[in-house]
Amino acid sequence: MLRPRADADVVLALTSVRRSYGRGPGTVTALDNVTTSFARGSFTAVMGPSGSGKSTLLHCAAGLDRPDAGEIFLDGQAIHDLDERRLAAVRRRRIGFIFQAYNLLPALTARQNITLPGELNGERIDRRHVDEVIAAVGMTERADHRPAQLSGGQQQRVAIARAMFTRPAVIFADEPTGALDSQSAADVLRLLREAVDRHGRTVIMVTHDPSAAAYADRAVFLRDGKLAGSLANPSVDRITGSTQQIDAVHGGGSNVAR
Repeated sequence: MLRPRADADVVLALTSVRRSYGRGPGTVTALDNVTTSFARGSFTAVMGPSGSGKSTLLHCAAGLDRPDAGEIFLDGQAIHDLDERRLAAVRRRRIGFIFQAYNLLPALTARQNITLPGELNGERIDRRHVDEVIAAVGMTERADHRPAQLSGGQQQRVAIARAMFTRPAVIFADEPTGALDSQSAADVLRLLREAVDRHGRTVIMVTHDPSAAAYADRAVFLRDGKLAGSLANPSVDRITGSTQQIDAVHGGGSNVAR
């Protein structure tokens, strides 16, 4: 199912997306009628307090979780109603993932971890492309080391290279700097920025950290499962001020931060 796109620069669009967990009085609404879109070749930070729905937004948009209602389109293709086999194929070929826990296979070298998505897809591995991706994250000298021989920051570099390897439409990063020291975190954020600026990737990053969000082109704020506003060209000070505004009106879905 393809939806005609009024704007070819929109790589990901969510329309009236809802997601709840539990039943009866214990039901928790994680996403409440969320409509938003993400431009191709952009870097967006998704922010909000714990329980605001930001990770659920990422999981639904990435096809890791299914919405109860609403539509999600990736490059014009509806993914919200795909069967699991076709959805898994979209995740392998069109989506890159970076998580706080790295998720590298300990028995494989950095190089093997990076090429694993292509191997699983049955693709012929372009060794020159592999070398380019490894060089882009500064891991050429450590490419044949296993995860246990790498620092946390180096492991996250490998995870970024793995996410970039299949040339995905979107890279989703869930708190990618949460387990890193400040210097390693800054290095990782610079790499994500370069993935957008040099390689034309689209990055959507969930974070609670204003310093991390300041690397993005736009910050989107969630509160109680609803969009509470957005901010172009975010800085730490502007993010802090916008968050205070949102807190002052208790989220309410108002676009108080622009």
